[in-house]
Amino acid sequence: MELNLFKGNKLEVTLSRLCHQLIENHGDFRNTVMLGMQPRGIYLSRRIHSLLADLSPQGDIPYGELDVTFFRDDFRRHGAPLMANQTRVDFLVEGKKVILIDDVLYTGRTVRAALDAMLAYGRPENVELLVLVDRHRMRQLPIEPRYVGIRVDTLETEKVIVRLKEGGHKDSVRIES
Repeated sequence: MELNLFKGNKLEVTLSRLCHQLIENHGDFRNTVMLGMQPRGIYLSRRIHSLLADLSPQGDIPYGELDVTFFRDDFRRHGAPLMANQTRVDFLVEGKKVILIDDVLYTGRTVRAALDAMLAYGRPENVELLVLVDRHRMRQLPIEPRYVGIRVDTLETEKVIVRLKEGGHKDSVRIES
């Protein structure tokens, strides 16, 4: 079974709403940086960053992409060696407001790993989490997003699949059994 979560222009409207919430809370983004989480959160973060550049004339928001592979608590449990993604962060987060972006929030373990990885770039003033899909009933750690596109109730056996044009796909967000 497959369920499409965003029909028509609902994805564009949702992304616009998220950007406006960011603008409302961060104003001119003078002390704010954005970090997309590898691997799939970077496509959403690139889109959000681009939309904000169009909506907010105050200038470019520092943007980076963070790999959390070796900060995960389960990286040694896989049979085959894990392949790391590239981290691209050319600024410090020391004293900054950080917007951490991922496509789907599930157990919270990837976000925990991202928080650990981020500390290599300094101690931020605060960190906010933005996710497109929050599988809120599946959390294993006490991690909650500040900005949410949509909250869904799913079974543990279901998967939320986010495909965005930035990743070379047609935009779609769906639940698969």
